[in-house]
Amino acid sequence: MKYSPWKFEETFVIDFLVEAKYGFRRHLLFLIFFFFLLYSARFWHWYSGIYQYYVLFFVYVILIAMVYINIYVLVPRFFFKTKYVTYLVLLVLMGVVGLNFIGYGFKTFFEEFRVKNILRENEKGGIYEGVLMCIPIIMTTTTIKLLQKWISDNKRINELSNLTLNMELNELRNQINPHFLFNMLNNVKALIRTDPAKASVVIVKLSEFLRYQLYENSEEKTLLTSEIDFLSNFLNLEKIRRDNFSFDIQVNIDHRIISSTFIPPNLFTTFVENAVKHSVDLSGRESCVKIEINIDNRLLYFRCVNSRSAGYLPADKRSSGLGLANITRRLELLYNDTFDLKIESDDTEYSVNLKIPV
Repeated sequence: MKYSPWKFEETFVIDFLVEAKYGFRRHLLFLIFFFFLLYSARFWHWYSGIYQYYVLFFVYVILIAMVYINIYVLVPRFFFKTKYVTYLVLLVLMGVVGLNFIGYGFKTFFEEFRVKNILRENEKGGIYEGVLMCIPIIMTTTTIKLLQKWISDNKRINELSNLTLNMELNELRNQINPHFLFNMLNNVKALIRTDPAKASVVIVKLSEFLRYQLYENSEEKTLLTSEIDFLSNFLNLEKIRRDNFSFDIQVNIDHRIISSTFIPPNLFTTFVENAVKHSVDLSGRESCVKIEINIDNRLLYFRCVNSRSAGYLPADKRSSGLGLANITRRLELLYNDTFDLKIESDDTEYSVNLKIPV
């Protein structure tokens, strides 16, 4: 199963709507916009002198209070908890109470400052205008609150997905490394009995492997040239341990490119390890491993071919497929569907062809 997390694209607009650091500017922009929207209405022109602005401020404060009650009380406590009917009832009730309170304030505090020649029809039209203005503003704030929650939830889901991805990658890498070292220690064990001098050489080389594991493998990326050197050392160790074994590594890449190309560490180790394991020839004939690495059009091509004896089966059947399964899963997590892996085998040859973007 391939894992393809949806990559959430952050923009300044999204950050401005969600991030806490923009909270003051976000509210200030809304308050200014709402004021100029209310300023364009006609109702406050019904009153004379400076009382026009008192009326405008009075209505502005009431409507803003309704908006913020909707944002911080009704939406989180009812709408987000799927109590939609309750939310709608309370929203309508708040609108009725708010508009009636505005009407009460007009009659109680500002009636004597009305311009007498303003017709009642105009007053009704102005109130109707205020209702039409209030409803879209409140519904818009509800929509913005929903958008903020949706963005925050998706950010959290994306962060959790990335955390899970990194945890799985680390787990796979931690499984591959002991699996490789386990095989190397088995080789040393066999050599101690048959050829202690060679075993000493292998132990020295093994210390170099451990140094690579400690300083290189802990990084997210390593130089391609370091990975090739690692594979060369590994195959040289196998050549010391085994008679009638040869290997060839062909790197058809410009030196400047190979010295500036980074790949995940130990990406090819499992393939080469399997090639060595399956290249054993029961008849004692020459066995070999051939590796070709090339880069073309920002794609890296890795090919590993080993000779094969038809009747040979690895001694450790139980764990022989662990490394290959792990590296396949690791490729899926690292490259999603941008890599191509083909494994072919017959009675005399086993080949791996891998293509990854670099």
